[in-house]
Amino acid sequence: VELAGGKLSGVGADFSEQSQRPELSMDASYPSQLVGVDYSLDQVVSSLEQIGCTVSVSGSTLSVTAPSWRPDITHKTDLVEEVARLVGYDKIPTRLPVAPPGRGLTRRQRLRRRSLSALTGAGLIEVLNYPFVSKEQNAWMGEVEAVELENPIQSEFGQLRTSLVPGLVLAAARNISRGMVDLALVEEGSVFLAAAGSPVLQLPIGNQRPSDQELAALKSSIPNQPRFISGLFTGNWVKQGPGQSAITAGYPQALGAVEILLQQAALGFELEQAKLPGLHPGRAARVLVQGQAVGLVGELHPDLASENHLPRQVGIFELNLDALYALSPEIVTAKSVDVMPAATQDLSMVVATSVAASELMTTIIAGAGELLEEIRLVDDYRGAGLAEGTKSLTFALLFRADDRTLTQQEASAARDKAVALAAEKHGAVLRG
Repeated sequence: VELAGGKLSGVGADFSEQSQRPELSMDASYPSQLVGVDYSLDQVVSSLEQIGCTVSVSGSTLSVTAPSWRPDITHKTDLVEEVARLVGYDKIPTRLPVAPPGRGLTRRQRLRRRSLSALTGAGLIEVLNYPFVSKEQNAWMGEVEAVELENPIQSEFGQLRTSLVPGLVLAAARNISRGMVDLALVEEGSVFLAAAGSPVLQLPIGNQRPSDQELAALKSSIPNQPRFISGLFTGNWVKQGPGQSAITAGYPQALGAVEILLQQAALGFELEQAKLPGLHPGRAARVLVQGQAVGLVGELHPDLASENHLPRQVGIFELNLDALYALSPEIVTAKSVDVMPAATQDLSMVVATSVAASELMTTIIAGAGELLEEIRLVDDYRGAGLAEGTKSLTFALLFRADDRTLTQQEASAARDKAVALAAEKHGAVLRG
């Protein structure tokens, strides 16, 4: 006022050397619940007073005011951290979880290990691919609603995989580009299918248990993540050598891998020929177990193989492991050892090319009855000597009776019943 000619406004100023600290309320048992160590009331109070807190006790409730030089203490969890630090972190015991005695691995874990061990033992190499793929790659095996990533690591891979096959195709392409052309790859992992629920935009607070409604909303927004197992075969399954011709890998090896997997789960299966996305139109089938589709097997579509610089012949299989776990028996009963001799016969039948071998096989099994123990398709002939639009399918049949030596006449009678039923259902005729 004297030097600069200013005027007093009358408002003035207020200054305090101490700021008001909030009072925190905490149950005396809260440190024990959060840390897992039994702290006494005296330990909790003395620890807080050591750092300058003002503590008042009312029953089992503590009212704590933090000192002005500890502005970082704003929540009761901060108080618990100080108690644990001052009493000693060494007082917090280290406990390893102990499996219940006599249980070990779960049935699902045992099945998974057996499946992978059997396939790797058969010559396949287990690989682990990233679950991030592009929209186009996800569409290779069919249009399935995929999970879109909000912040993908690479912009071109903005979705989570709905099949393991694209990852195997890309892995095969990388290996072939580096000179490794004979491949038998297997991968087991999760695929991600979009959930029906709405996404949760507001996440719960991290230091308190969410409500039942929040948990239900979170659970409904999580993608369905079934475990799949898939394989890819290309190049030579057996290399050429002295007296040995090369055997090209393809869908026969993929089918063999499916047989191995289903054996580990103690399940039988059937094949249903179908047109499936990503597979060769004439070399694709669904894998059925107890009438339920659990996967696919076949040959990769030639256009898809060419696009990824793969050989024309690439065998593929993919099975839903979760479905196999659900269908597999809890207790596997061993079959009794057969002591009676068997009778074998071959059966060649001519049918229209539109009749699938699996359909004819099912009919033969139904017609032959309980004496038929085993049937295998050994030949599929199409060519000279057959009418146009027909094919000849040859099956190896094995007959056996449990209580007596089966005669060839009995086996022939059972075969004739199968032939009659095949002729009735499919118009099949015996090949002369």
